[in-house]
Amino acid sequence: MKNIYLKSSLVLLVMLFSCSEEKITGEDYGTVEGKVVSSVTFLPLANVKVFSNPSSSIVFTDKEGKFSISGVKIGQYSFEAQKEGYVTKFEPANVNINNATNIVFELKLSTTNNKPPTAPILVTPKDNAQNQNLELNLIWTASDPEKDSLTYEITLRKDSSSDIVVFSKITKPNFSLKNLTYSTKYYWQVSVSDGVNVPVLSEVRSFTTTSFPNARFTFVKKVNDNNVIYSGNDGGNIIQLTSSNMNSWRPRKNKQSNKIAFIRASGAQNHIYTMNEDGSGVFKVTNSIPIAGFNSEFINFSWNTSGSQIIYPYFDKLYRINSDGSGLTKIYQTADGKFISECDWSFDNTKIALKVNNANGYNAEIFVINTSGVIINQVISGFTGAIGGLNFSVTGQKIIFSRDISGFEDANYRQLDTRVFQHVFSASVTSEIGIDKQVGTLDLDARYSPNEAEIIIVNTSNDGLSVKNIVRFTPAINNLGASRVVLFSDAYMPDWE
Repeated sequence: MKNIYLKSSLVLLVMLFSCSEEKITGEDYGTVEGKVVSSVTFLPLANVKVFSNPSSSIVFTDKEGKFSISGVKIGQYSFEAQKEGYVTKFEPANVNINNATNIVFELKLSTTNNKPPTAPILVTPKDNAQNQNLELNLIWTASDPEKDSLTYEITLRKDSSSDIVVFSKITKPNFSLKNLTYSTKYYWQVSVSDGVNVPVLSEVRSFTTTSFPNARFTFVKKVNDNNVIYSGNDGGNIIQLTSSNMNSWRPRKNKQSNKIAFIRASGAQNHIYTMNEDGSGVFKVTNSIPIAGFNSEFINFSWNTSGSQIIYPYFDKLYRINSDGSGLTKIYQTADGKFISECDWSFDNTKIALKVNNANGYNAEIFVINTSGVIINQVISGFTGAIGGLNFSVTGQKIIFSRDISGFEDANYRQLDTRVFQHVFSASVTSEIGIDKQVGTLDLDARYSPNEAEIIIVNTSNDGLSVKNIVRFTPAINNLGASRVVLFSDAYMPDWE
């Protein structure tokens, strides 16, 4: 009996020792930690309730949105984040032995029973308001049923451009616009957000800024590799007339029609268009026959005085077309196949000056024809080098042009010493106008002022790379010295009406 008791005790001890080497399920623990942020701003959210299923400790986030739950038995859980005004979020987690499991909750605002704000009502300026200042205060109204804090966003776009400017994070129902441009139509719209619902949009309104006085100059600047047309006045104020997304050049203003004609790339061709003086109302004049010649940068066209017709070249032919696109007529063709690159119509509409050249731009000559296409005056011929930029005086008794006196010719049509000349028809005399330009520069695209007392030119270095400036030249008067003043920098192809 005693032996049986001993044997039983030994068996019990062996069983106890063997069981002590096996771990009891649920004795291992890990830690869960993380952060709760807004799904919109990603800013931390404080006092968010965080717990799990199966259940663990309940904790709340601190001011940095952080939380930590220790002593969580290993296993798979679903953790939950709750905060009043936000949609409850669930995140799965696998808790491992002695490791920290990280969770990030992104809570969305609850829109349940939260009504959106009313659509903003635009107050100032009135729709289609004219002559607005270049600094303008926009005013609107909006309200929210729950008195939520509102923020606003303004979108602003020019009529002449597809570019949109956005002003965000506005907390008051007004905003001051600055640095607007003259004679420009703008469209504006306001959106309002309560931070809960989808932003609400106002209607779209427009206003037009005041025009600046005496905007008699038009010219071209390079923007994003495109030629862009601008208008400007004596004070150096400028406005953009054509889109920087389109290639538009060689503006010619007509005061009788209050239109500006210009050349614009249209597919693989170049065509003549017109627009209003503020850049609106763009109309394509030419269609079946484009404007073309040896080099599009040096080609030119001309209005008649009334603004009812335009003449333009197409290689060796000269065409006349009505400004509404009708009545296309060939009025001249060179006898030797030379290209017509430039033309200018006299103020009395009886004479047309032509500059013709070979396919490389050289062997150029300038002559005058009547409206029947008969040559009545020879201005210049027989010179090597580039010639161009012809312009009749108001009386039609004089014409100015430029000529490279170096006689240099190359495949790139580079010029080395281009100067301004004037031809007087009554005396059949051509002479250089003493404009006193700097050595190593070119004077190009000369144009008479409307009263013929001054001349505007484009001056640039002969390196073909430097900036071009539009210069106003005033001849010596009463023994007072002549002057050259830069009107517009980094600009070219001027017109003065």
